[in-house]
Amino acid sequence: MSRKQVFGSSHVPLSPAVRAGDFVFVSGQVPVRADGTVVDGGIEPQTRQVLENVKAALALAGATMDDVVKTTVWIEDARDFGGMNKVYGSVFAKEPPARTTVESRLMIDIKVEIEAVAYAPVK
Repeated sequence: MSRKQVFGSSHVPLSPAVRAGDFVFVSGQVPVRADGTVVDGGIEPQTRQVLENVKAALALAGATMDDVVKTTVWIEDARDFGGMNKVYGSVFAKEPPARTTVESRLMIDIKVEIEAVAYAPVK
């Protein structure tokens, strides 16, 4: 395995993306805009923002959403599963990655958090 590479910076002690050989690990992304404000409007707009943030973190390491092989989704309320799944399915419409979804209290007042693992061989 080639050396670990860390991509991006954060105001908390984590890396948005880390490449370890051909794998890219994306830290849990939350529904915040670039200016740090939380997206309001419910589960669907929050899920869209989270997936945009996943996409941006992947890009830092030279990967795309098509490279994602596994995600973990945390939702604050299981009743929001349908709305999250609708948006998630529109992004991963073809050959979706393996996924685990759990209901969990989240660290800030948000409805969803998603982490991803991508397989993107170094060229």
